[in-house]
Amino acid sequence: MPKMVRFYQIGGPENLRLEDVPLPPPAEGEARLRVQAVGLNRAEALYMRGLYFEQPKLPSGIGYEAAGTVLAAGPGVDPSWIGKQISTIPGFSMAKYGVLGEEAIVPANSLAEYPPRLSPVEGAAIWMQYLTAYGALVMYGDIHAGDFVIIPAASSSVGLAAIQITKAQGATAIATTRTAKKRDQLLSLGTDHVIVTDDEDLVARVNSITGGKGSRIIFDPVAGPLVEKLAAAAAQGGVIFEYGGLSMQPTPFPIRIALPKALSIRGYTLHEIRRDPQRLKTAKQFVFDGLENGRLKPKIARTFPLTQATEAYKYLESNEQIGKIVITV
Repeated sequence: MPKMVRFYQIGGPENLRLEDVPLPPPAEGEARLRVQAVGLNRAEALYMRGLYFEQPKLPSGIGYEAAGTVLAAGPGVDPSWIGKQISTIPGFSMAKYGVLGEEAIVPANSLAEYPPRLSPVEGAAIWMQYLTAYGALVMYGDIHAGDFVIIPAASSSVGLAAIQITKAQGATAIATTRTAKKRDQLLSLGTDHVIVTDDEDLVARVNSITGGKGSRIIFDPVAGPLVEKLAAAAAQGGVIFEYGGLSMQPTPFPIRIALPKALSIRGYTLHEIRRDPQRLKTAKQFVFDGLENGRLKPKIARTFPLTQATEAYKYLESNEQIGKIVITV
């Protein structure tokens, strides 16, 4: 039996257990993987605490992004997948298909090949971050040369992906971070500007950077009271994409700013792309091509072995990382 990471009660990473779990043969529409690496996401930290879109069914597995080799294909699945090196696209049920373990059963429609120039660790660090950023910035935001894009929580894996995509589209990336600790690294990783929100006036800095125009696109996972400042820093007709609620505080709608600016504040998740086959195909090709030509390159913050899954998720929740945390198997 393969070893899998599961938890038996709602709470933090201390509840994770590594144990032998029997896996059935893949059913219709499923595939079985030999897992080599698993990328960690904030979604899993929320999931284990009962704060995600989906509630765990205990005992529950965990994990969205696996890289590995297809061992078997269930009925109705193209057998040519067997033996291929793939990674999984998030958007399926973690309650049914947690991937953190030596092997995993996953929906076949989550399988995606990644460029062979990438290692399995890098392969486990691409789809959540790049597809999430691509959907808001390119597919819906249509960013282009001359645009300014504000990226709060920019040191996260999705934040760094947004910086890379913004730059690849010819726009200007404005990263924000709470403390000066990560400023130099964010600049070295390609952002054009860094605003340290604990020390600087966000609105004044954005106005200075943009010549008073403000930012047309804002890609925000924080929400809460920050939205008021982001709205003030937005351009006329701007759009704030809210793809998370890291502040864990109520998010007021800034009506007095939104009305005269004709400002849009839009909820957004990767699932919008995931459930539309044509949009997903287009997005996957954009990411694959960017990884192939080097315009997109995942930043790995740190790796942990499978036996240290608890430590890995504690590190994720510490917010100390810059880039993606990956568990190797």
